[in-house]
Amino acid sequence: MSTAPSPTGDGLAAYRMWIGGQWREAASGARFESTDPFTGLPWASVPDAAAEDVDQAVRAAEQAQYGAWGKTNGFERARLMHRLADLLEREAADLAATETRDNGKLLREMLGQLEYLPAWLRYFAGVADKLQGEVIPSDRPNFMVYTRHEPVGVVGAIVPWNSPLMLLMWKLAPLLAAGCTLVVKPSEHTPVSALEFARLVDEAGFPPGVFNVVTGQSADVGQALVEHPGVRHVAFTGSPGVGVKVAQSAAAHFARVTLELGGKSAQLVFPDADLEAVANGVIAGIFAATGQTCVAGSRLVVHREVHDALLSRVRARTERIVLGDPTSEDTEMGPLSNPAQFKTVSGFVERAVAEGAGILTGGCPDHGLGGLFYRPTVLTGVTPDMEVAREEIFGPVLSVLTFDTEEEAVDMANSTEYGLGAGVWTGDVRRAHRVAHSLRAGNVWVNSYRVVAPNVPFGGTGASGWGRESGIDAVREYTVTKAVWIELSGATRDPFTLG
Repeated sequence: MSTAPSPTGDGLAAYRMWIGGQWREAASGARFESTDPFTGLPWASVPDAAAEDVDQAVRAAEQAQYGAWGKTNGFERARLMHRLADLLEREAADLAATETRDNGKLLREMLGQLEYLPAWLRYFAGVADKLQGEVIPSDRPNFMVYTRHEPVGVVGAIVPWNSPLMLLMWKLAPLLAAGCTLVVKPSEHTPVSALEFARLVDEAGFPPGVFNVVTGQSADVGQALVEHPGVRHVAFTGSPGVGVKVAQSAAAHFARVTLELGGKSAQLVFPDADLEAVANGVIAGIFAATGQTCVAGSRLVVHREVHDALLSRVRARTERIVLGDPTSEDTEMGPLSNPAQFKTVSGFVERAVAEGAGILTGGCPDHGLGGLFYRPTVLTGVTPDMEVAREEIFGPVLSVLTFDTEEEAVDMANSTEYGLGAGVWTGDVRRAHRVAHSLRAGNVWVNSYRVVAPNVPFGGTGASGWGRESGIDAVREYTVTKAVWIELSGATRDPFTLG
């Protein structure tokens, strides 16, 4: 069956779902449209799945899990993963363009992500043939005991719209290394890139059913995936509220869960920091991705002594940020990805001002550009109890808080329910370690911000989630440990006879 999308009568690219190695329509025949956030116009049409389609995908994944894929060894899995990495490298530019059209983020940001993603496949391909157990000394001389690390089974993944393929890959690469299969439900706002990626999985030679994509615009589709008894592990990236529901639904049939949820990350700036470097780090941390990233440095916690000097730099650079067409090389910040997010960001700023925050710059839509553009915003006079200091906004809004002592800075940073990321800016190496150790966050960057790598675990604490993605820790999320006892002597006895 052809893998290329076909044009619809109104000129949209019409895609089909990828289930069990075949391109399929939804059982109902229903479809929905994906809209370009920059133009506000629909550009693609995809199947609108329901529970029946989810069931077909999970059954296909089960068939592969307990069939062809389950019979492969780590060396064969590694070979296929290296092949997929090569294909992803070849198609990175086209996939990046697809993501930009779907979510409105800068083309160069999406291209940077896509060009880096093959490293995840290659790193975890190197792990696939090294998932060895160990021999455990036994207190019984007639027993040999050893362990095996076996795949947990079918994984159901739900990924968001801000970095669709990157957050998909953070799940896919380690679960492939572990020997699992996947059914992924991409966001209804960005359904296309996962379908384009499925072409590469097929070309790489993975057995049918190892990778399946189900698209749908209703939350019922994700719920059907999480609740399916054939799904043994759920990997979810999204909001804490939905994460709680995912965990509860998965627990009902004893499926394991990894949750990569929201963040309200603080960047702590001490008086001895390099303010030029800090300004660059702050701008990159909150505005480079239009604030639409889970580790956005949305709280600037700055020492009173350097508050004014730093904010003058941040304001000057913020007001020079170029908004516009995300495909243009000159553009530095694109639109928000959908109308609901635009409304959310606007509401947060309006309520912050009502609570007493001041607007240093921004604080309004950019009507000259139309669409979903919101000016990069810096709010001053923010206190830890304000909504904008506690809740994730997921937009280009920076809240500025001031401190006098190191203890106060740490308390401010730890004052939210989130614990995903934090930045520490200081020239004092002792303070850097001391503060990094005191912060309740799964990721701490010192004199830098928002750096990731395939071999470094990523995840949060508290309302920022459970489990880790990337690094060896990620493979452990997708395996179960089996203990094997081997009786060596053949000398068994009647269990009811003493002596």
